Amino acid sequence: MRTLNKITTYLAVTIFALSTIAMAKYAMTSWTIDKAHSAVNFEVTHFFTPVNGQFNDYEATVNFDPENLEESMIDVKIMVGSIDTKNERRDGHLRTPDFFNAEKWPHITFKSSNIERTGENEFVANGTLTIKDVSKDIELPFKLLGIMDNPMKEGTKVAGITASTTLDRTDYTVGTGDWASDAVIGDEVTVDLNLELNSSASGE
Repeated sequence: MRTLNKITTYLAVTIFALSTIAMAKYAMTSWTIDKAHSAVNFEVTHFFTPVNGQFNDYEATVNFDPENLEESMIDVKIMVGSIDTKNERRDGHLRTPDFFNAEKWPHITFKSSNIERTGENEFVANGTLTIKDVSKDIELPFKLLGIMDNPMKEGTKVAGITASTTLDRTDYTVGTGDWASDAVIGDEVTVDLNLELNSSASGE
């Protein structure tokens, strides 16, 4: 009987230990954006010439583990009023009802529905992009540049992600009236995200 009890106890301890290891391996990692080393950029043509800009204010909830994509998610909010093309007059115009109407719709949002692996360190976040009062399902491809211990912050991890996608501004009624035509401003807008992420190592 004692032998049987010892075996039962051993099995219980072993199962508990294996379960703990499995849970630790697949626990979700929550990341915060290091804005000092990140950027939300865009590019659109004016006549023939590409014009670059960025949004300076944004926030995101990033729960991402390449080994646990089922529970991974990305939730991004961009403050439209922070648009910056290095031209104050143009930036002010972009905030008006002719374009983004920042007073009425102050945020651009993206909420992922699922994340899929498409290659080595390559993924796509499927989700809903909302600009103004228009919401559309899009695919946001991104690449994981790497994950490592942060030598500058003990007990933390650092990761790098780049993402790029092309949008049609007219799908979201960005540019109305005379500005709806592509005669001056191109319809296609390229959006590039360069994100440096930090996470507590204990959160893995």
